[in-house]
Amino acid sequence: MESFLAFVHEWGYIAVFLGAIVEGETVILTASALASLGYLSLYKIIAITFCTTVIVDQILFQVGKRYGPAFFEKYPKLLPKANKAFRLLHRFDRWFILSFRFIYGIRVISPIVIGAANVETKRFAILNILSALIWTLVSCYSGYMMGDVLEKLLKNLEIVKHYMFISAAIAIIIAAICFIWKKYKKT
Repeated sequence: MESFLAFVHEWGYIAVFLGAIVEGETVILTASALASLGYLSLYKIIAITFCTTVIVDQILFQVGKRYGPAFFEKYPKLLPKANKAFRLLHRFDRWFILSFRFIYGIRVISPIVIGAANVETKRFAILNILSALIWTLVSCYSGYMMGDVLEKLLKNLEIVKHYMFISAAIAIIIAAICFIWKKYKKT
Protein backbone atom coordinates (compact mmCIF):
# COMPACT_ATOMS: atom_id res chain seq x y z
CA MET A 1 0.00 0.00 0.00
CA GLU A 2 2.86 2.36 0.80
CA SER A 3 4.39 1.88 -2.66
CA PHE A 4 1.02 2.72 -4.27
CA LEU A 5 0.73 5.88 -2.16
CA ALA A 6 4.31 6.85 -3.07
CA PHE A 7 3.40 6.36 -6.74
CA VAL A 8 0.27 8.52 -6.29
CA HIS A 9 2.26 11.23 -4.54
CA GLU A 10 4.94 11.30 -7.25
CA TRP A 11 2.92 10.63 -10.41
CA GLY A 12 -0.72 11.38 -9.50
CA TYR A 13 -1.02 14.75 -11.20
CA ILE A 14 0.79 13.50 -14.30
CA ALA A 15 -1.70 10.63 -14.45
CA VAL A 16 -4.54 13.17 -14.22
CA PHE A 17 -2.99 15.15 -17.09
CA LEU A 18 -2.61 12.03 -19.26
CA GLY A 19 -6.09 10.79 -18.34
CA ALA A 20 -7.64 14.09 -19.32
CA ILE A 21 -6.01 13.90 -22.76
CA VAL A 22 -8.00 10.79 -23.67
CA GLU A 23 -11.27 9.38 -22.41
CA GLY A 24 -9.86 9.33 -18.90
CA GLU A 25 -12.91 9.32 -16.70
CA THR A 26 -11.52 6.39 -14.72
CA VAL A 27 -8.29 8.25 -13.99
CA ILE A 28 -10.15 11.44 -13.05
CA LEU A 29 -12.60 9.55 -10.80
CA THR A 30 -9.78 7.64 -9.10
CA ALA A 31 -7.65 10.75 -8.57
CA SER A 32 -10.64 12.61 -7.16
CA ALA A 33 -11.41 9.70 -4.82
CA LEU A 34 -7.80 9.83 -3.64
CA ALA A 35 -8.23 13.57 -3.08
CA SER A 36 -11.17 12.78 -0.84
CA LEU A 37 -8.88 10.55 1.18
CA GLY A 38 -6.29 13.35 1.42
CA TYR A 39 -3.63 12.02 -0.97
CA LEU A 40 -4.10 14.63 -3.73
CA SER A 41 -5.57 18.10 -4.01
CA LEU A 42 -9.05 18.22 -5.56
CA TYR A 43 -8.47 21.79 -6.73
CA LYS A 44 -5.29 20.82 -8.58
CA ILE A 45 -7.11 17.87 -10.18
CA ILE A 46 -9.93 20.18 -11.30
CA ALA A 47 -7.48 22.74 -12.72
CA ILE A 48 -5.37 20.15 -14.57
CA THR A 49 -8.41 18.32 -15.92
CA PHE A 50 -10.19 21.47 -17.09
CA CYS A 51 -7.18 23.05 -18.78
CA THR A 52 -6.05 19.83 -20.44
CA THR A 53 -9.44 18.88 -21.83
CA VAL A 54 -10.08 22.39 -23.18
CA ILE A 55 -6.68 22.58 -24.89
CA VAL A 56 -6.81 19.06 -26.34
CA ASP A 57 -10.31 19.56 -27.72
CA GLN A 58 -9.36 22.92 -29.23
CA ILE A 59 -6.39 21.23 -30.96
CA LEU A 60 -8.59 18.39 -32.26
CA PHE A 61 -11.15 20.95 -33.44
CA GLN A 62 -8.43 22.75 -35.40
CA VAL A 63 -7.34 19.43 -36.96
CA GLY A 64 -10.92 18.94 -38.18
CA LYS A 65 -11.14 22.56 -39.33
CA ARG A 66 -7.88 22.37 -41.27
CA TYR A 67 -8.18 18.93 -42.86
CA GLY A 68 -11.98 18.60 -42.97
CA PRO A 69 -13.58 15.45 -44.38
CA ALA A 70 -10.23 14.51 -45.99
CA PHE A 71 -9.04 13.57 -42.49
CA PHE A 72 -11.63 10.77 -42.35
CA GLU A 73 -10.78 9.63 -45.88
CA LYS A 74 -7.18 9.24 -44.74
CA TYR A 75 -8.28 7.28 -41.63
CA PRO A 76 -11.29 5.23 -42.80
CA LYS A 77 -11.42 3.18 -39.58
CA LEU A 78 -12.64 6.33 -37.82
CA LEU A 79 -15.50 6.81 -40.28
CA PRO A 80 -18.24 4.84 -38.42
CA LYS A 81 -17.73 6.85 -35.23
CA ALA A 82 -17.32 10.05 -37.21
CA ASN A 83 -20.59 9.41 -39.07
CA LYS A 84 -22.38 8.89 -35.77
CA ALA A 85 -20.92 12.16 -34.45
CA PHE A 86 -21.86 14.00 -37.68
CA ARG A 87 -25.47 12.75 -37.38
CA LEU A 88 -25.68 13.85 -33.75
CA LEU A 89 -24.11 17.23 -34.55
CA HIS A 90 -26.54 17.91 -37.39
CA ARG A 91 -29.50 16.80 -35.31
CA PHE A 92 -28.70 18.47 -31.98
CA ASP A 93 -26.16 21.17 -32.92
CA ARG A 94 -25.11 23.11 -29.79
CA TRP A 95 -26.47 20.45 -27.43
CA PHE A 96 -24.15 17.94 -29.03
CA ILE A 97 -21.18 20.28 -28.62
CA LEU A 98 -22.09 20.72 -24.96
CA SER A 99 -22.52 16.99 -24.33
CA PHE A 100 -20.09 15.06 -26.55
CA ARG A 101 -17.74 14.53 -23.59
CA PHE A 102 -20.41 12.43 -21.95
CA ILE A 103 -21.02 10.17 -24.98
CA TYR A 104 -18.97 7.00 -24.76
CA GLY A 105 -17.04 6.01 -27.87
CA ILE A 106 -17.12 9.32 -29.73
CA ARG A 107 -15.63 11.70 -27.20
CA VAL A 108 -12.22 12.01 -28.87
CA ILE A 109 -13.45 12.05 -32.48
CA SER A 110 -16.19 14.64 -31.85
CA PRO A 111 -14.04 17.82 -31.82
CA ILE A 112 -12.51 16.74 -35.14
CA VAL A 113 -16.00 16.19 -36.56
CA ILE A 114 -17.19 19.55 -35.23
CA GLY A 115 -14.21 21.27 -36.88
CA ALA A 116 -14.76 19.38 -40.13
CA ALA A 117 -18.41 20.48 -40.08
CA ASN A 118 -17.18 24.08 -40.26
CA VAL A 119 -18.57 25.22 -36.92
CA GLU A 120 -17.37 28.74 -36.18
CA THR A 121 -14.17 28.72 -34.07
CA LYS A 122 -15.43 31.30 -31.55
CA ARG A 123 -18.72 29.42 -31.10
CA PHE A 124 -16.94 26.12 -30.51
CA ALA A 125 -14.46 27.72 -28.09
CA ILE A 126 -17.24 29.16 -25.92
CA LEU A 127 -19.28 25.95 -25.89
CA ASN A 128 -16.12 23.88 -25.41
CA ILE A 129 -15.12 25.85 -22.31
CA LEU A 130 -18.61 25.56 -20.85
CA SER A 131 -18.78 21.86 -21.65
CA ALA A 132 -15.31 21.23 -20.20
CA LEU A 133 -16.26 23.03 -17.01
CA ILE A 134 -19.42 20.95 -16.60
CA TRP A 135 -17.62 17.67 -17.41
CA THR A 136 -14.71 18.48 -15.09
CA LEU A 137 -16.91 19.40 -12.15
CA VAL A 138 -19.22 16.39 -12.60
CA SER A 139 -16.29 13.97 -12.97
CA CYS A 140 -14.18 15.37 -10.15
CA TYR A 141 -16.95 15.78 -7.62
CA SER A 142 -18.37 12.34 -8.46
CA GLY A 143 -14.96 10.81 -7.76
CA TYR A 144 -14.61 12.87 -4.60
CA MET A 145 -17.96 11.56 -3.33
CA MET A 146 -16.95 8.00 -4.24
CA GLY A 147 -13.81 8.47 -2.15
CA ASP A 148 -15.94 9.56 0.79
CA VAL A 149 -18.10 6.44 0.43
CA LEU A 150 -14.98 4.27 0.10
CA GLU A 151 -13.50 5.78 3.25
CA LYS A 152 -16.68 5.04 5.23
CA LEU A 153 -16.78 1.50 3.84
CA LEU A 154 -13.17 0.88 4.84
CA LYS A 155 -13.84 2.20 8.34
CA ASN A 156 -16.77 -0.18 8.66
CA LEU A 157 -14.94 -3.14 7.12
CA GLU A 158 -14.70 -4.96 10.45
CA ILE A 159 -18.47 -4.79 10.89
CA VAL A 160 -18.99 -5.90 7.29
CA LYS A 161 -16.62 -8.87 7.79
CA HIS A 162 -18.49 -9.83 10.96
CA TYR A 163 -21.88 -9.88 9.21
CA MET A 164 -20.44 -11.69 6.19
CA PHE A 165 -19.07 -14.41 8.49
CA ILE A 166 -22.43 -14.78 10.22
CA SER A 167 -24.24 -14.89 6.84
CA ALA A 168 -21.83 -17.53 5.52
CA ALA A 169 -22.25 -19.63 8.67
CA ILE A 170 -26.06 -19.47 8.37
CA ALA A 171 -25.88 -20.42 4.67
CA ILE A 172 -23.67 -23.45 5.48
CA ILE A 173 -26.02 -24.57 8.25
CA ILE A 174 -29.06 -24.25 5.94
CA ALA A 175 -27.26 -26.15 3.15
CA ALA A 176 -26.31 -28.92 5.61
CA ILE A 177 -29.90 -29.20 6.90
CA CYS A 178 -31.23 -29.39 3.30
CA PHE A 179 -28.66 -32.07 2.42
CA ILE A 180 -29.50 -34.15 5.49
CA TRP A 181 -33.24 -33.69 4.87
CA LYS A 182 -32.93 -34.96 1.25
CA LYS A 183 -30.90 -37.97 2.41
CA TYR A 184 -33.46 -38.71 5.13
CA LYS A 185 -36.39 -38.47 2.70
CA LYS A 186 -34.80 -40.95 0.25
CA THR A 187 -34.53 -43.72 2.85
